[in-house]
Order: sequence, then structure tokens, then C-alpha cells
Amino acid sequence: MENVDLLLTNAIVLTMDEQMHQYEPGAVAVRGDSIVAVGPETDLLANYSSAVKIDCGGKLLMPGLVNAHTHVPMTLLRGLADDLRLDVWLQGYMMPVEREYVSPDFVRLGTKLACAEMIRSGVTSFADMYYFEDDIADATAEAGMRAVCSQSIMKFPTPDAQSYEESLAYCRDFIQRWKGHPLIVPSIAPHAVYTCTPEILRASAELAVEYDIPLHTHISETALEVENVRREQGMPVVPYIKKMDLFEAKVLAAHCVHIDEGEMRTLKHVGAGVAHNPSSNLKLASGIAPVKKMLDQGLNVGIGTDGPASNNDLDMFEEVRLAAFLAKGSSGDPTALPASTALLMATRMGAQAMHIGNITGSLQPGKRADLILVEIDLLHNSPRFRRHPQGTYAQVVYASKSTDVSDVMINGRWVMRNRELLTLDEKALLFASRDYAQRIDAFLIQREQSVLSKLIAIGGATEEESFEVQVKVRIDNPDKFVQAVEAAPVEIVRRRHYRQYDTYFCFSDPEQGMLRYREDTFVGDQGEITGVRSRLTLIGVAIERSYPKKVLLSRSRFLAPATQSLRFYREYFKPIYELEVEKERRRFLVSYKETEFFINVDQIEKPTGLGAFLEIKSRTWSRADADLKSKLVAELIVLLGASLSDALSEDYVDMARQGNK
Repeated sequence: MENVDLLLTNAIVLTMDEQMHQYEPGAVAVRGDSIVAVGPETDLLANYSSAVKIDCGGKLLMPGLVNAHTHVPMTLLRGLADDLRLDVWLQGYMMPVEREYVSPDFVRLGTKLACAEMIRSGVTSFADMYYFEDDIADATAEAGMRAVCSQSIMKFPTPDAQSYEESLAYCRDFIQRWKGHPLIVPSIAPHAVYTCTPEILRASAELAVEYDIPLHTHISETALEVENVRREQGMPVVPYIKKMDLFEAKVLAAHCVHIDEGEMRTLKHVGAGVAHNPSSNLKLASGIAPVKKMLDQGLNVGIGTDGPASNNDLDMFEEVRLAAFLAKGSSGDPTALPASTALLMATRMGAQAMHIGNITGSLQPGKRADLILVEIDLLHNSPRFRRHPQGTYAQVVYASKSTDVSDVMINGRWVMRNRELLTLDEKALLFASRDYAQRIDAFLIQREQSVLSKLIAIGGATEEESFEVQVKVRIDNPDKFVQAVEAAPVEIVRRRHYRQYDTYFCFSDPEQGMLRYREDTFVGDQGEITGVRSRLTLIGVAIERSYPKKVLLSRSRFLAPATQSLRFYREYFKPIYELEVEKERRRFLVSYKETEFFINVDQIEKPTGLGAFLEIKSRTWSRADADLKSKLVAELIVLLGASLSDALSEDYVDMARQGNK
């Protein structure tokens, strides 16, 4: 008789192996960190002995659940900003807070909170993607959990790196430190095609191949992502990243909500795994992944919770149930994704998708002892019918809850016994998390009171204190004044022709100024569109000075690139009302008496009825300079044949506001 360290007996054993064996009463023998034998209780008692025997009391004994995609430190951001679109949620709230607060201390605390939550809900392995992944790995190993820890790489500065080169160097050191660890599989995570350059994607794949580690990335999460890649690259997301050599590595592809069958075949051919995230995709309205079609193609599809800031929990029982229901509801087929398949996705198939299926995900000899005990003799899960073997899977998927998990073993070590956590101090973690919440609350409350702070938070804003000598004159014939500029005794430095579409966000506090979202369409000599650009400008309150002919207007300006849609900025800044100005502009940068001026010949198309204007402006930095330029502006007005008596100092938005009253 062979001696082992532990015998678990009197259990309903779901192995989740290739044959989906069940044993009742069943038993499992464990030695060290691994499973030695699984089978009928009578067989194991006849062949194995142990000083430690545990009677499971008729509970369900099964592999621990596998969370195939998450961002565990974001437990500290749970509930921070809900009911928002993905871009507003990510760019407007998550990333600004992360830039401010994410640190090694932050990720260690957030990781331990997540591990406590996942252990309580029967999760034994997870795939993470975040910053300071070395500290996440350390905290995870300390908690006794198994994880694929993926270091994020992006094209812009992140909390743990100022450049992607720095991120790659950090990642290399991280991989070297953790490669071969019994619980941690290091991984690299080029975040997504929209946050990474081709150089980043290729470099990440090369590093993953060099060390034979998984590569974790987001693929086709939203329709907008897919649309942008098609427009910019001329192909769908999966072919594009294949072109970037990403599939040379062992890829774990999160989401895959918007992929077609050709892309599925590509993923299958290259051995990629997919992480389906039903709650997150629904909450962020990203869509419903075509899971049944992926499974029909033979893909390994796991189930993930995504981060607890976009779900908002790490409850895999909830995710498995929802995955099954979504597949049925979206296909109109109640037989789609049966309970046994849904549970398989959360165990063996999920581990295979994460590229760790050789060591975990099922109860089989030689695999690690990652297992859980689940009570099923409870009010919400009674009675139990035994006539069909599928019934037990249905009980787990459709009726069991995470709170039914009583015991968890990972790598042959108990991390929870009789619902008591053995590796983590739950009360201390909750206390520390409250302190972070108070600090982040204070930061956001202050930020939300300032349009400028919100602009700076999303990145790219630069201050430009602008004092402009500026005058407008009503004109009847724009073409006449274009010709007048061309013929005037001035040096024309540059000519431009635009169609400009301005949306002004106005706020309840006038001292906040106005935020202008501008789309410039460049027009060529033949009237063709030659380019488009978008910009944001936060325009401060106007300060007029007493210069002749109303020629000085002073405003503070903060400029930022407009990398998101108008809809994004509308939902993020929440103006109380908007004003629109559309115009066709002929712009000239000229030098007159060794002084540069912008001369704009504008036809206002919206609001209707405003007409056409000649506008001359120049930046200035001193009272004396402004005095000189105001006189030169007056000279230019006369020189171009306009009347000084028609001079105005109002901006177009002021005219639009007056027209709306």
C-alpha cells in the first residue's frame, strides 16, 4: 500500500478531466504539492494510506476555479466610477486615479484583497494584467495562490514606467526573477492595439518567445476598437496583430467580443487562448462575445471576471452562470453552452487558455493539488436528482453560490478551512482599503470641481497664457478680402483653408471658462479634403482692455490634443449647455512692418445669420507691445479696405450665445 500525505474521502468528485469522470463516493490522494490518485473511494482506500484523512461529508470535491482575466489591484478602485462608457471610464477616471495613486504599496494591498475574495469564492488560479507586477506576484505567492502575472506595456507613461522601453526592461527583470516559481508564471502584457505601437507589439512578442512565457493582451473588446483598426490599418484586429508577429508567442486574448469566424480560425491555428468576460462586457456595454462559435472552432475559451472596477466583483460562480445564460439568450438556443461546458471553461479549459493546463484545471494524477470543497446540500440547492450525470454540473452552475465554498487547497496547501482564511488577515485588509478610498475620494471631489483639473487628468494639457490683440470687422464679400490680402503690401508667410466645427461646453460657474472642442478639416486648392485634426482648448474668462477700436482681448488658454470623440468629452465634462459655431476660414500668417499677424477671412455658417468677418489678431505679452500692435491692426483693417466703424471685439461664441438668448 502506497503512503501519501493526505486522503480526501466521502466526496462527490468532479474531475473535469478529458473523460469528465465523476466518482460518488470518490476520493483524492495528495502527496506534497500534487495529486497522486483520483477515483472511487473504495479503490483509493485499498491502495493508499495516510496519517491524515479528511471526511468531506458528502461535499462536492472539484478543481479550483480558474479566473482567466482580471486586474486584481483594482479591488481598490471598485465602485469608483460606474455606469459609464468604456472610454470615459478608462481614460477619464481609472487612468487619472492610477497615475496619482498606483504604487507598489497600492498593488500589494489590492492584490491581497483580491486573493482573499477569490479564495473565498473557490478560485485557485488567475491571470492578472497590471502595473508593478513584481509586487503583485509577491503578494499573490504570499497568499498562496497560483497566477499568471502579466506586466503591462503601453505606449505612454504608466505608474511604473516613463516609457515603453523602461516597461520592457522592468518586464525582463520580472520574468527572470519569477521564471520557474511553483505558483507564479510571469507573463508580458502589451495592453491592446490602441495603447501599443507596432514596435511595442513586436518587442513584447520577442520577449515572450525568448523566455517561453504567455503573452496576455486585450483583443477586439469594443466595436470602436475594431472600427478604428479597420480604418487605420485596413484590416481587422486579429490579422493586424498577426502581422505584428504577436502570435509567435503563447497568447491569452481577453474579450474577443467582436471577432469573426476567420479570426477565430486564426486564433485556433496559432494556439491562442481566449478569456470571456461576460459581466464586464455587459456592464460596459461592449457586447456579447460569440463564445459558442469559438468553442465550435475548437478554441480554448476560459472565463474571467475582468477587474473588480468594471465588474464589480471577482465571483467566478456568478461569471460561469452568466456565461451559460448569455450563450443561450443570445443564440435563442437553450441547449447552447450546457452546464458541463460552462464549468469546463472555468476549470480545465480556462487553464489551457492561460497556457497552464499541464499543471492545473482538473483533478488528475500528476497535476497540482488545486481543489475546492463545495456544499450542495443547502436550501438553495435542494433537492438533488441523481438520474442523470449532467445534473451535478447543473447544480454547480445554475444553483451554487460562491459562499457555498467551504475549503480551498492550492499547490497541496490549505488556504481556507471551514470558511476561515489561513494566509490573509481579512480585517486588516479591509481597514487599509478604507484609508485608500478616503484619499481617492478627496482627490476626485477636488478634481470634479475644476474643469481645468479634469482636462489635465486625461493627459496632454499644456498652459498657454494668451493675450491677443484682436479685432473683427463685418464684411459683405469674403472672396473680395481674400484677394485684398493677396494683393496687400504684406509678406504672406503661410496660407491655410479650413472648415472649422467648434463645440463650446459651458458650465454653471462662469469662472470655469469654456471648453472648446474643435475639428479642423483642411481644404486643398481644388476643394478636396487634405486632412483633419481635433483639439481641445479651455478658454478662460475674457478680460477686455481700453484700447482704440476694441482691439485687445485677454484670455488664459489651456490646450490639449483631442484624442477622443466629442461624445466622450460631453459625457466626461458634463456641461450644462453647449454652443456650436461652424465656419469656413481662409487664414493667412503675414508679416507687416516686421510684426506677425493672423488674418482670418471667415464665413459663419452656424449660427445662421451672422454673416462674414475679417479678423486680425496677434499674440502679445506686454502693455507696450499691445499698444503698438493695436495701432498696426487698425492700419491693416484700413489697408484691406474694411471699415473701422464696424469693428467688434466679441468672440464668435459670444455672438452665438447672444443669438441663443
